[in-house]
Amino acid sequence: MESKVSEGGLNVTLTIRLLMHGKEVGSIIGKKGETVKKMREESGARINISEGNCPERIVTITGPTDAIFKAFAMIAYKFEEDIINSMSNSTATSKPPVTLRLVVPASQCGSLIGKGGSKIKEIRESTGAQVQVAGDMLPNSTERAVTISGTPDAIIQCVKQICVVMLEAYTIQGQYAIPHPDLTKLHQLAMQQTPFTPLGQTTPAFPGEKLPLHSSEEAQNLMGQSAGLDASPPASTHELTIPNDLIGCIIGRQGTKINEIRQMSGAQIKIANATEGSSERQITITGTPANISLAQYLINARLTSEVTGMGAL
Repeated sequence: MESKVSEGGLNVTLTIRLLMHGKEVGSIIGKKGETVKKMREESGARINISEGNCPERIVTITGPTDAIFKAFAMIAYKFEEDIINSMSNSTATSKPPVTLRLVVPASQCGSLIGKGGSKIKEIRESTGAQVQVAGDMLPNSTERAVTISGTPDAIIQCVKQICVVMLEAYTIQGQYAIPHPDLTKLHQLAMQQTPFTPLGQTTPAFPGEKLPLHSSEEAQNLMGQSAGLDASPPASTHELTIPNDLIGCIIGRQGTKINEIRQMSGAQIKIANATEGSSERQITITGTPANISLAQYLINARLTSEVTGMGAL
């Protein structure tokens, strides 16, 4: 099966995150939230901004790749407009470049840099943007900042190339995309040899909304086979704690969401009863490492789509 990684024809839901200073966030939000509202409407992407008074905020952009590129373009042009406005009040003569900082899982930075820096060099040369991958991880995180600077057009081309690398380096733990089964090489990427039937032609919604799976058997077939592990890999257990006020979005009405997550991931998921005096609930996930990773991804995706941004998590 061929993976159609093209600029516009990439039918995948992606999540890209940006790290921004308060002033930059203010510029994106605009007066009474008008700028961000316009960006959401015109790009078709979800744009969530983390809460909190910390100096740096996380801006999460989710949607089909073309919507993400539109949102990035609007952000890059807005930042350029801010630079031009600030220059009119200063004596500086040379225009500084637009700079954006992406937050990328450390596990994917190797693919972005390439052997001996070949991939990052290729991206720099073909887009004209400067790209720097931070050597250290962000505080209390398994992610690194990737700084992109240049003209808005160079930045947009650069983001497109980074998205392609992310998808080619697709890992379930990467938490970047659940690819469209009939167009990306999911079976290859998960070391699976025998092809499975495409699950319909619809683009999958953001995980948690209606997923294009038709039966639990088909879900097991997709996730079970594509894990590419032995017939009976050892089961392991992973525990998560989730704030009480967010547990509802994972369970869903009459358990619909949690059942969907169980069905897609093939993992067993138990949610402990609320204990008195505790503001959190324990979730226990049991299954193969691939099942657990996928269940975690789907739970995180539910939380991300529920909460405005990721700062609160």
